[in-house]
Amino acid sequence: MADPRGFLSTRDRELPRRRPVPVRLMDWREVYEQQDVAQLQRQAGRCMDCGIPFCHNGCPLGNRIPEWNDLAWKGDWREAVEQLHATNNFPEFTGRLCPAPCETACVLGINQPAVTIKQIEVTTIERAFDADEVTPKAPDRLTGKTVAVVGSGPAGLAVAQQLTRAGHTVAVFERADKAGGLLRYGIPEFKMEKAVLDRRLAQMAAEGTRFRNGVDIGGELTGKNLCDRYDAVVLAIGATVPRDLPVPGRELDGVMQAMEFLPAANRVALGEEVEDQVVATGKDVIVIGGGDTGADCLGTVHRQGARSVTSLEIMPRPGEERPASQPWPTYPTLLRVAGAHEEGGERVYAVNTTQILGDEQGRVRALRLVEVEQTGREFTPVEGTEREVPAQLVLLAMGFLGPQSTGVVQQIGVEMDERSNIKRDKAFMTSVPGVFVAGDAGRGQSLIVWAIAEGRSAAAGVDAYLMSRPSALPRPVSPADRPLSV
Repeated sequence: MADPRGFLSTRDRELPRRRPVPVRLMDWREVYEQQDVAQLQRQAGRCMDCGIPFCHNGCPLGNRIPEWNDLAWKGDWREAVEQLHATNNFPEFTGRLCPAPCETACVLGINQPAVTIKQIEVTTIERAFDADEVTPKAPDRLTGKTVAVVGSGPAGLAVAQQLTRAGHTVAVFERADKAGGLLRYGIPEFKMEKAVLDRRLAQMAAEGTRFRNGVDIGGELTGKNLCDRYDAVVLAIGATVPRDLPVPGRELDGVMQAMEFLPAANRVALGEEVEDQVVATGKDVIVIGGGDTGADCLGTVHRQGARSVTSLEIMPRPGEERPASQPWPTYPTLLRVAGAHEEGGERVYAVNTTQILGDEQGRVRALRLVEVEQTGREFTPVEGTEREVPAQLVLLAMGFLGPQSTGVVQQIGVEMDERSNIKRDKAFMTSVPGVFVAGDAGRGQSLIVWAIAEGRSAAAGVDAYLMSRPSALPRPVSPADRPLSV
């Protein structure tokens, strides 16, 4: 184990500092500074190497957390990254973007601050990249089987890498001009710089994975074409149908979905030109939705020079301590402060939008709000609390309902479940033989760590189907094995 007395001698939880707000608002670079290695190793030494490591259960990938905490504490970084990669294809993604359910399940977290698992993870993989220890792992021989993966988000990339290494010939189809899915055009640079994505894609290409960017499956190339060409097809198309706001004034100019706003902003941050880009410069901005996408919008509009920013959430303000109704080791509802929240703006809870107001030119000018009280799943307006909040840009970041049911889904004819997701069995196969689904398209909107876990599991199902035998690929999760709440 790591330091046997580490959790007693090092009681404080120490994370790297965030760059000063005035400085980071001037660029799109990542928010966090580099942490001193000795400090990080002390934090790794706080790991208790529990008899029953509940962090394993908290992580959908089943990451070997006590093992690589111990190795990091000892300074054996080469073996630590091997332990990381044993369960996770892309620890540099999860180490930046995952909300770390492993940490809320940490046994030390019962009565002390949890081990800084996520930071140890990202430091370990970054040291490996810096030392050129992350190298391509091409298969020794090919099976002669071909697989098409539709979508290049984390689920699609995990499927592709696992199947390529198993010896199958894999082509990843992406309708955007570059691979990465939401990792590229949904996640802002200040959360993950795209060089991090590009170096992993380069490794996958060197291993033999083929990327077909700028190809709209369901349009120029139909789902039937794909099924005829390939021995197996994996749908990793995400949950891209956004939840809308059905109130009067929704059609006004300046009211748009977050995923209409963020991709253009991210392209411009990368030096690309976008015609007719909507920007927040000099505007009063309202972001409806308090999740990760809302925080991404918040940080983006700050960097664009918004005059004011208000985040709205219909739920009541969560507490800063774990509620009694969500005991350890569950993932609790807490007030979380992302880097974007530090940068300014007002967070308003327990309010509902009843109307969007416009000017004579058909542009949004304000939102009409009312405070609400929650009873169970119902929200009741509080009489006398109506008010207007000025806005010239309104961004809807209220989550996603499921995958697009038209296009490739309709053409292949896969069945949908009662939650509007693509129905699949325990092997991740859909109702159409040889067609599989992984990630949000089958699970519903979820976390990046779930997408990678499902990609690895789907790859095992595809491999078993193609080779007509049990797969040797790891299978961390099946759709029936884990709840859908996180």
